[in-house]
Amino acid sequence: MKITVIQGPNINMIGVRERSLYGAMTMDAIHNEMRKIAEQNGAQIEFYQSNLEGEIIDRIQECYGETDAIILNPAAYSHTSIAIRDAISAVAIPVVEVHITNIARREEFRHNSYVSPVAAGVIAGFGPFGYHLALLAAIQIAKEIEAQKTAAKQA
Repeated sequence: MKITVIQGPNINMIGVRERSLYGAMTMDAIHNEMRKIAEQNGAQIEFYQSNLEGEIIDRIQECYGETDAIILNPAAYSHTSIAIRDAISAVAIPVVEVHITNIARREEFRHNSYVSPVAAGVIAGFGPFGYHLALLAAIQIAKEIEAQKTAAKQA
């Protein structure tokens, strides 16, 4: 099982930027914790971060046929990118959308996510721990899909 984590703009700056919102844990520290959880669950995990919308779209498309689930923090692109939404729809890979903050409690312009309607689920507001929850959700979703495929072959 392979899980791909895609981080959007400015996520590389957490631990530095607006600590009152995002906390002191860095992206690398979050990734290190996720590696441990993935290993404990027999999953491969890879990480990607870009500040550029097109590169995020390219990475989502590259996951087609290569990964079982995507964990995506589209960051500010959540609220602006129909193109990222379309890329998710195109690849038909389960996506767990994750946000460090609760976007529903933030500024009005952050309340809408174009990604959420095409995501398998959304985890928001739990700080860096949200990535832990997202990883467990992605693993569970991937296992359920595999079990359905196995059952279909046996029928």
